[in-house]
Amino acid sequence: MKIGKYNLYPVEAESFLLDGGAMFGVVPKALWQRTNPADEKNRIKMKARCLLLSGGGKNILIDTGVGNYWNEKFAKIYELEKGLPLVRSLNNLGLNKEDITDVILTHLHFDHTGGATVPESEKWQPAFPNAKYYLQKKQYEWGLNPSEKDGASYFPERYEPLMREGVLTLKEGNFQLDDEIEIITTEGHTFSQQTVKISDVAKTLFYCADLIPTSSHIPLPYIMSYDLFPMKTLQEKKEILPKAVEENWLLFFEHDPYCIAANVKRTEKGFSAGEKFTELPGE
Repeated sequence: MKIGKYNLYPVEAESFLLDGGAMFGVVPKALWQRTNPADEKNRIKMKARCLLLSGGGKNILIDTGVGNYWNEKFAKIYELEKGLPLVRSLNNLGLNKEDITDVILTHLHFDHTGGATVPESEKWQPAFPNAKYYLQKKQYEWGLNPSEKDGASYFPERYEPLMREGVLTLKEGNFQLDDEIEIITTEGHTFSQQTVKISDVAKTLFYCADLIPTSSHIPLPYIMSYDLFPMKTLQEKKEILPKAVEENWLLFFEHDPYCIAANVKRTEKGFSAGEKFTELPGE
């Protein structure tokens, strides 16, 4: 898929499992298991899926997946895929870690930022040594001192080195990275999460991050228990989804194990996924 000067490529990172009830909040299991069946421990399949924008002399990566180098207990809890799938996916596109010029971090939860750094020479270093990283200031400050509710999602050793090494740019609020890339902050899931709107005169792709983690989360009531402010998430979905319908946006899902992206349709019952894609149109 091409938008403006950029060719867009899904970059598959790790597969893992999360509790289905936590992922769907107040929605009964009888409903969500129709699209996301659970195992005997009530866990559903999840994907860490990043997006690469390549063009204009840049290779921009959105999020970095769960990453590696976790202890055995952590890996077992989430049934985390072994190996280096993010690196492998980049290699399959003809790129090495040194080729990444920019990394947009949507937020600092481990399944989005775990791959931002790697242990080298007895300390954590940026995983993409030539890249500039972008994050919201409010999210960074929260990630250094999270609450009891969300503290288990943050591992400062995975992102503090970015600041130490001087490669982390902290932003405050919405901003335009360039002509095609607009960063839109949302506050429902966590403080100042960055979603990414990539558009030209003909097409728009919206990188949902955890505002809408899977295609099953398009309907308004489908909101994660992980969200700090679920009523704010609801409001944000009410703002984004009508635009997606009216302007025919393609929503890109970071965690959906079954599809990469989908259009949105509106019916008398509300919003739902329209056509689903297992690869980006135009590939």
